[in-house]
Amino acid sequence: MPSATDDLIQRLYESPPEGFVAARTAAVDEARRSGDKATAKRLAALKKPTVAAWVVNLLALRRPELIDELVELSTALREAQRGLDGTALRELTNQRRQVVAALVTAASTLARAEDPSAKLPLGEVEATLTAALAEPGIAAQVRTGRLIRAATYAGFGEVPRPRLRLVTDDTDVEELTQAQGGDEDRDGGEDRDGGDGAEVVEFPQPSAREKAAAERRKRENEQRRRELRRELSTAQAAEKRADDQLDRAEKAERDAGHVVEDLDAELAELERRRTEAQADVARRKQARRLAERETAAARRQVGDVQAALEDLESGDPD
Repeated sequence: MPSATDDLIQRLYESPPEGFVAARTAAVDEARRSGDKATAKRLAALKKPTVAAWVVNLLALRRPELIDELVELSTALREAQRGLDGTALRELTNQRRQVVAALVTAASTLARAEDPSAKLPLGEVEATLTAALAEPGIAAQVRTGRLIRAATYAGFGEVPRPRLRLVTDDTDVEELTQAQGGDEDRDGGEDRDGGDGAEVVEFPQPSAREKAAAERRKRENEQRRRELRRELSTAQAAEKRADDQLDRAEKAERDAGHVVEDLDAELAELERRRTEAQADVARRKQARRLAERETAAARRQVGDVQAALEDLESGDPD
């Protein structure tokens, strides 16, 4: 059963990308206030999806049965390719185009219902769904509903895997033994009576020079083995340092990306406030002009009344 955090993450990836950063920041702050550091860290690591990825996420989260149909068609296509069934492959290829087109339409409908004003990169959506149809790994990512960017695929067909042959020391020994057996059959064709009727096979004894050479090779091999073990230990230590450095670099990159996203969100909010402030200035300017006209009219009225009063007073007899 999905947890509350999983539900929150799903809502983040279902919502239009323009509100992702603000919603993620609010969720991280809430987790930190509640003392849930693990959830806060998990939420902070989430990346903002592109618009195309968001559209595909909507389809995967709202209409998962359509993604299932896509995967089933993908399986049928691969089976037809393996069996070299040309007729079935042509029919499935036509079906592939129809299915992808239908999925793009469904995804577009869902996205426009969420954000009618959004500009939808349907070409990237189609490329991602086509890639999911061709590559099981991409299909698995699509199914999660948490894509952060569109995917592409160069073409259809499985990449042939090389046939690998595992050669072990036992195999080499067996082959060597068989070869030696063949030599013995050829070289030791004559039986020698050992007195009790048993077959006696005589092997030539190595010379002192051969023994010295063998001992020298043994020492050289042992020395080389020690050197390779030291090199392996050094390489493993370097690999661990490189992995640690990569982890730090990825974290730094992720944190920097979040800073950029947060700044983008702040800039968008400031731009919205600037627009509102400009509109407020325009309204206040209009109100000030109206007040100026009313003030001028009131002053004229005062002057007219004063003039009338003076005329009246000057015409009165003493």
